[in-house]
Amino acid sequence: MRTSVALVFTGFLSLSTLLIPPGNSPFSRRAASGLQATETAAPSSPPNIVLIFVDDLGYGDLRPFGEPAYQTPHLDRLRREGRCLTDFSVSSAVCSSSRAALLTGCYHTRVSIHGALGPNSPIGIHPSETTLGELCQARGYATACIGKWHLGDSPEFLPLQNGFDEYYGLPYSNDMWPQHPDLAKLPAEAAARKSRYPNLVLYDGNQIVDDNVTAEDQQRLTTAYTQRAVDFIERHRNQPFLLYLPHSMVHVPLFVLPEHRGRSGHGLFADTLQEVDDSVGQILDTLKRLQLDEKTLLIFTSDNGPWLSYGDHAGSAGRLREGKGTSFEGGLRVPLLVRWPGNVPANTRCDEFASTIDLFPTIAKLLNAELPALPIDGLDISNLLFAPEPGPSPHDYFFTYYAGGQLQAVRDRQYKLLLPHRYGSLAGAPGGSGGSPAPYQQLDCPLSLFDLKADPGESHNLLESHPEIVARLQAAADQARARFGDTLRKQTGSEVRAAGKQQAR
Repeated sequence: MRTSVALVFTGFLSLSTLLIPPGNSPFSRRAASGLQATETAAPSSPPNIVLIFVDDLGYGDLRPFGEPAYQTPHLDRLRREGRCLTDFSVSSAVCSSSRAALLTGCYHTRVSIHGALGPNSPIGIHPSETTLGELCQARGYATACIGKWHLGDSPEFLPLQNGFDEYYGLPYSNDMWPQHPDLAKLPAEAAARKSRYPNLVLYDGNQIVDDNVTAEDQQRLTTAYTQRAVDFIERHRNQPFLLYLPHSMVHVPLFVLPEHRGRSGHGLFADTLQEVDDSVGQILDTLKRLQLDEKTLLIFTSDNGPWLSYGDHAGSAGRLREGKGTSFEGGLRVPLLVRWPGNVPANTRCDEFASTIDLFPTIAKLLNAELPALPIDGLDISNLLFAPEPGPSPHDYFFTYYAGGQLQAVRDRQYKLLLPHRYGSLAGAPGGSGGSPAPYQQLDCPLSLFDLKADPGESHNLLESHPEIVARLQAAADQARARFGDTLRKQTGSEVRAAGKQQAR
């Protein structure tokens, strides 16, 4: 049971002083709650779990998913020593809803977390939901969340009340502060007057340890997170652990250590991603030094696609269409790298569909843990991660994006039906530069069918040539609306659960 902890404010410490640490689904072939055996048995010894979740990293920002000009040697090593999944999706192309899905194994619509929660949000994860942290705690794991939380900043919603023994990081996105990039071009006085955000704060546990995170502090965020992560691993080398490392970068505004600025030769975005790559390298080196390599499953992925309006400060969706905030593959499909020597076949790839919601039940199976009493939507993907020849995907259907409660797309293992909706797009115009965004145009997406195996860029509408597939996916969409609702149709879903509500103070 979760308990609320009173918020303790400890003053004006700067970030630099803290671098040394003190579902059951009828749309699925297998129901997750039973954890039925797949063709590939999970390894017998439960591993440590390191889950690295990068913010706004695009599908095209890493090899072999894209062809970036800059170098990420440690992520390349992770790929060589593990497996990449090339058709891996988030539940939502926006921050908080994506994180809620990852940590609960549910579509974000089921748990009523939509969009990006701002400072002083009145909602968060409901106490009846089971998080990945709580799942691991119940099996005797030490747990830590180090980085961006973004699932409510009221005390009852913070990580220590949601399954994590330790927390160090920002409670929401690093742009939710008075120096928001949209205000960067304004004079200081005008920017302060227009800002709707309070000072950005840094937490250590339930305590605010920096009540005014500055640009100089943000330059050290990735370094500070990494040092805390390494320290956590070292302190828990002799017991099982879950390290959840949701980096604040590469979300705008971009920051790196001053000595790292310009080192990539390809701009600040590449500099920032290379610093994240350094972090991965330090964690890999720590696991090897402590002889934990073969005892640790490392998972690296992103919360959604790139924020394209920021132009040269944004990542790349590669060959995919559009980016963050949209129902197209550029918003939803993200790179996934997994490594566990001796269990995940090295230098391999899987082209079968899977999602972040599948990590929860897969980890539960590895830990021999019971799934929550409340239904979840993720499915065990052990056969995709560990089998020499992975597949098939356990998903028959997947509801790729609810935006503002509106169902905008549904897919199966091969085809995706985009339902009519409006979306923001640069529409061929260039993105912004220097940290300032360009405006989006609002466009209308018509009913469209795409073959994601042959056309992941969603450029050839097959609506007229495959009416039987369209009808089947429309029927699946109707069932989804009955279960999870649709605000456009003013339809209430029968299986939607309430978000947690802020306690009266």
